[in-house]
Amino acid sequence: MVNSFAPHILGSQEGRQEQILDYENSLSGMKLIDGHRDWIEERMYPCLYYREDSFQVLESGDIWLSNTPEVAGSKSFDSAFPRLCTWAVMEGLNHRFLIVNCHLDHVQAHTRVEQIKVLIHEIAKINKSNLPLFLMGDFNDSPVSNVRKEIDKSDLDIYDPWLKLSLEERSSFHKFDGKDNSHEGGSRIDWILSPSHIECLDIRLELNSIDGIFPSDHFPVFAEFKL
Repeated sequence: MVNSFAPHILGSQEGRQEQILDYENSLSGMKLIDGHRDWIEERMYPCLYYREDSFQVLESGDIWLSNTPEVAGSKSFDSAFPRLCTWAVMEGLNHRFLIVNCHLDHVQAHTRVEQIKVLIHEIAKINKSNLPLFLMGDFNDSPVSNVRKEIDKSDLDIYDPWLKLSLEERSSFHKFDGKDNSHEGGSRIDWILSPSHIECLDIRLELNSIDGIFPSDHFPVFAEFKL
């Protein structure tokens, strides 16, 4: 499915090292950004991949969403597991961007708010040149949550293309059955947020399956932008 999209940049969630490296081998023309990382065997990582024929990576790193973001595997704020984001400064297509892919706690709302505050603070430290930012990931919260409010009141200068294009809301998490559980309180918890000056041509949840088998219990989010 991903190879059929042929994306320039891809974010993945909840992979352990062995899975992630195996996945990289299946991706056509894409490379994993992990040169900065000392893997912890039991941890699951959000990851970034990129098309080598279009981009180069200038810098990259991991930020653990805790009181000690530089300490690998650390957790705070009653988080069920250590959570983190991975980032990369990338150059290509005559542009330079900061790309961030994150995964927030799946249990408590106050935990997610504290984690997004860490993320916002650490991005400001990284992005001294004020590069255009793409922020994506599994936020485990709805587009009207306090997590989104923290992002909106920050200086990140990003927007939600889904809302800009006035698309109908639906849940992005399902139980490997492909069913929309919005009526049961499910919501769009997987977002791609983009720089305010960059036009989004298309954004959607990929609802397809192969012989009734879905690639994930979340629908992949696909977005196309005009530079």
